[in-house]
Amino acid sequence: MTGITLLLIALVAAVAFGLVWQRRQGTVRGTGEASAVVTDERRRLLEEAGVGPGSPDRPRAATVLHFSADWCGPCAAVRRVVGQVVADLGGEPEPPVEVEVDIDEYPSLAKELGVLSLPTTFILDADLQQRFRVSGVPSAADLRAALGPLTRPPASNS
Repeated sequence: MTGITLLLIALVAAVAFGLVWQRRQGTVRGTGEASAVVTDERRRLLEEAGVGPGSPDRPRAATVLHFSADWCGPCAAVRRVVGQVVADLGGEPEPPVEVEVDIDEYPSLAKELGVLSLPTTFILDADLQQRFRVSGVPSAADLRAALGPLTRPPASNS
């Protein structure tokens, strides 16, 4: 009888964990504020992967960095959602840039950013600081909402 009770408790705990995990998948999480200071090592790893500060004639407002792999099925959905949102915001004063990184080619960057599963998407501001993070496939509406403030220059106080 004790074995059945323990089995039922373990089953309930596993189902509860699974429901919480599933609910968090695809949810844009972040404070909207920049996270920790970008270290020289993180900046170097980001730049090696093609994420950089932009150029004088086209500064970056934000970068949508998503990790993928050839063997990742849901990554194709992320590619479509991110591509569509970035295209939709292309007319903004400071349009975002999309960078897709293969986790197998840049494992050090994935480790630095704490990527534990695919797909994982980050929104970085112009200073390469993490603003938001999404595990799973983000919704287009959530991605637009997170990117919106980063695509417009701050209002001047004059």
